[in-house]
Amino acid sequence: MTVENRSKIKKLLLGILFDLMGYISYVFPPFDFVWAPLSAYLMTRLYPGRKGKIAAVISFVEEALPMIDIIPTFTLMWLYTFVFSRKKASVPVNAK
Repeated sequence: MTVENRSKIKKLLLGILFDLMGYISYVFPPFDFVWAPLSAYLMTRLYPGRKGKIAAVISFVEEALPMIDIIPTFTLMWLYTFVFSRKKASVPVNAK
């Protein structure tokens, strides 16, 4: 297994763990006050750059609003990053 694959799997497992932590607010609602900003911070650490910042805002809003924190934001971001937005390999065109 390559280092890149290990990194992807690590991010997926952390994302699933963080998504599960978001469900704690169904048992203990005040947890959202701590979890919403923390989830945004963790999202920026897992996914640096513009995409990570956008995902952090979405994660913060999703965790802060009641009853919509069932959405697995971290897992969806992993799918977006590593499955749906893979850069296609460019095929070189033979120049004459």
